[in-house]
Amino acid sequence: MLARDPLESDLGRRRFRLGDEVSRSVLTRSERSYVFGFNAVLSREIEKVEEIPGEQRPYAYEGAAAASTVLDLLTLTRGRRLHELLAGPAQHHRHAAYLGAGRGYALLRLRPVWGARRAHPLLRWLAVDGFGFQWSLSRADRMVGERTMPDLLTRAHCAVFDQGLGRLLWYHECAAPDDVSARVGGYPATRRADLWSGVGFAAAYTGGAEPGELWHLAEHAAADGFRAYLAQGCAFAVAARLRSGELPEHVARSVPILAGAEPEEAAAWTDRALIELGHEAHTHEHFQSWQSQIRRSWTHRHRR
Repeated sequence: MLARDPLESDLGRRRFRLGDEVSRSVLTRSERSYVFGFNAVLSREIEKVEEIPGEQRPYAYEGAAAASTVLDLLTLTRGRRLHELLAGPAQHHRHAAYLGAGRGYALLRLRPVWGARRAHPLLRWLAVDGFGFQWSLSRADRMVGERTMPDLLTRAHCAVFDQGLGRLLWYHECAAPDDVSARVGGYPATRRADLWSGVGFAAAYTGGAEPGELWHLAEHAAADGFRAYLAQGCAFAVAARLRSGELPEHVARSVPILAGAEPEEAAAWTDRALIELGHEAHTHEHFQSWQSQIRRSWTHRHRR
């Protein structure tokens, strides 16, 4: 009853912009891998995730984490399955797993909370990002068309939610820079910074655009006054990808354009900022400070 239909990965069925065939294929493949991982947990065949190409594995573990979270919430096991996944098969895909956990909460229409013990104190905030992506994916007419915000969220959650919505806009507009920029521009200025951060993450992490299009995307973000946010989202993406294993070619190509640095340097911004926060960092304010320090690293890099 809980299994996901593989046809859910067909973004055309959701009335998203179809775009060119190459971009559509990239985005559809990522969602297909998510569904594969989700169903692998339900069928107790999580080991099958390791059989798919490495580039697609993070999406599958995102789906696995979503399914684990759904089962944990339905059986009141206080995050046991999610913790076992994070400690075992998904230990190198923690960013993806926390995004997936948030998608699990959204599937059950529940606000992300921290029932899972031993959750990473800051990466756990990525669950709100995942929640924003899934909630907006399921309600695109309202979230994208009407630009609403769900009542389930507190004020502290809204900024991170918009990062997930920004990722969804990349899918919704089929990785077309002009259309993504126009969508972001339709939201109030108070929300656009976080939306650009999410766009930067998706553009680097998932891809779907050619280098020339990515330069165009960077120009749009700069014209809107949020170039640093696009770079910060990209830095998050490359850090997550490097921890997952070999860096996909599309990520290596996108980082110098979106972050203005080589992948290892952009990833180091996230690590350095996390170390400076110290071991006690865990609040929403700390998560925002983490991202703010990454943006300062980008700014410092481009003032030389």
